[in-house]
Amino acid sequence: MTFFRSRLWTRRQLIKRSGVFSAMGVAAAMAPAVASAASLADSVSGDALPELRGTDADNLYTRIGVRPLINARGTFTLISGSRSLPEVKEAMFEASHYYVHLDELMDAVGKELGQLTGAAWGVATTGCEAAIALATVACIAGTDPEKSQALPYIKGRDQVIIPKHSRNPYDFGIRMTGAEVVEVNSADELRNRISARTAMIYILSAPVAESGPLGIPNICAIAKESNIPVFVDAAAEEPNVPNIHIQHGATLVGYSGGKCMRGPQSSGLLIGQKDLCRAAYFQASPHHNYGRAFKCSKEEIMGLLAAVRQWYKRDHAAEQRQWLAWLQHIEGRVNGLPSVRAEYLQPEDLSNKAPQLRIHWDATQLKITGTELEARLDAGRPRILVDSGTGVRPNRMESSVTIMPYMMDSGEERIVADAIFEGLTRPGHYENPVVPAGEPAQVHGNWTVAIKYSRGTGEQHFKLEQIGNDLTGAQQGELYKTAIQGSVHVNQIELRSAMSVSGNAIPWTFKGEVQGNEMAGTVNLGEYGEAAWHANRVEG
Repeated sequence: MTFFRSRLWTRRQLIKRSGVFSAMGVAAAMAPAVASAASLADSVSGDALPELRGTDADNLYTRIGVRPLINARGTFTLISGSRSLPEVKEAMFEASHYYVHLDELMDAVGKELGQLTGAAWGVATTGCEAAIALATVACIAGTDPEKSQALPYIKGRDQVIIPKHSRNPYDFGIRMTGAEVVEVNSADELRNRISARTAMIYILSAPVAESGPLGIPNICAIAKESNIPVFVDAAAEEPNVPNIHIQHGATLVGYSGGKCMRGPQSSGLLIGQKDLCRAAYFQASPHHNYGRAFKCSKEEIMGLLAAVRQWYKRDHAAEQRQWLAWLQHIEGRVNGLPSVRAEYLQPEDLSNKAPQLRIHWDATQLKITGTELEARLDAGRPRILVDSGTGVRPNRMESSVTIMPYMMDSGEERIVADAIFEGLTRPGHYENPVVPAGEPAQVHGNWTVAIKYSRGTGEQHFKLEQIGNDLTGAQQGELYKTAIQGSVHVNQIELRSAMSVSGNAIPWTFKGEVQGNEMAGTVNLGEYGEAAWHANRVEG
C-alpha cells in the first residue's frame, strides 16, 4: 500500500550544507544521472562543495556566543547527542539536491531498514520519542483516518499498560497521545488489566526487564494470548542482529538514530511488524494525521539509512579497543598522583555500550573536589564535559569524575588527560562554604509559597517540622506532593525535595533568607531552570 498526499506545497525550502567528504564520497555525491557535477555544485549558491572552515576558537557557534565542547560525558540530547558519521553527512548533502515523493521514499527505506535489522519493516522517525508516540497512535487508530482525526478525544483502545519498573520520563510519548497509562506490578495484574481498551504494552529495555515475571519474554508471551502489541524502548541500545527483543516476541522496537548509530541527531528508528510500522508512518508527516508534527525530512531519512548501513559495517570490537586505549591514556596521565586510583566501569547491557573510567581521589590532599573539577573543566578552554563529579566541601571530600569515551574523537583523549592533570596538580584555591553561626530562625509551621516562573506563577504549601537546624516536612504542589527536608542556619534556609510525577521526578532546591514570618529566595529545578519564591507563614 502506498500513501498519497494532495498537491500541497511545503512552506520551507532548505539546502543543507555539511561535512568534509572523502574523495570517493565526493565523487559519489556528485554523479547523479540527472545533473552533472558542475551543475550540482552550482546549485549550492554557486560555491564548491561545503568545507569545514571553522576552528575550535572561531566557528559558526562561537560567532553567536555558544561554546562548543569536548564530549566526555556521553550521548545526552542536551549536549547534542553524537557526532554524525562522514557517510551520514554525505548522504544528507546528496539528498538535499533532489525532490522525491516521501511515501515512495519511506516505502523503499522501510523495506531496507527491515532487511538490515532483521525485522519485517522499518520506519525513520524524528527520534525515539517520536517512535513511541507514533507506535501508540498506530496501535490505537491503525490506518483508519476517521479514528486518527478524532484523536486524542475519541478512541476505542485508549490504554497502554506499562510495568512499574518501566516508568520513565520518555513514556511522555505515550501520554501526549491522550492514552491512559495503566501501571502493573505482577504478571497476574498484567493479565487482569488487559481488556478491550488495551492498545499496547510498553517496556523500557533495561537489565531489570530482561527476566522474571515482568521481563520482556514473559510479557510478550502474555500479550500474545490476547493479540496485544508490545513496544520495547531500546533508544540507546545497539541494534544487533538477530534482534533480541524481536526474538523475545516484541511487536515493535524503537531506537535513537542519534546515539550509538551516529545518524542525524533528530532521527529515530522504529522496526517490527510491517502493518504497524506502516501505520506509524501513516500517522506521521507528511500525512495530515495526529502525528503531523513528527516531520522527518528526506535528508534525515537518508542520513538515518546511511547510519544503519554503516552500523553493520563498522568494526565494533576495534571501537571498543580504541575507547579503552583512550581511557588508559587518561589514567596513565594522572596515575601516581597522591590518593588517585582508577576504576573501570563496564556497560551492563546494550545501552551506551562502552567502558568508562572513574578517577577517585581525596580532595583533602589534592585540594579540589570532583564537583569543583567538573565545573573547572566546563569553564575551561577548550570546554570539556565529563560525567558524575562527586565530592562536596567540607564533609564529603572523597571525590571522583567519570570519563565516557563513547562520543570522543581521536586526539581528544590527550586534551582531556592534560586538563584533568592540570586541575588535580594546580587546583587553585577553594574555600569551604561559610555556615552562619548562631541561633537558627524558627520556621516550623505552615507556609504558603508563591513560585514565580519565567512565565506563570505557581502556588504551593510547606508544612515544616524543626529540630535545631534540621528541617523535615511536606511540600504540597499544585498537582503533586512530596516529602521535603533541609536546614536553617541563622536566617539562611535550604530545602530539597524530589517530587514524583508521571514517569519522572521534579527536583526542587529552595535557597533563601528568613525574615520573621516571611522567607524568600531562588529555587533550582534542574533541567527545568530556576525561579524566584516567596513564602508567608499561616495559622493552622
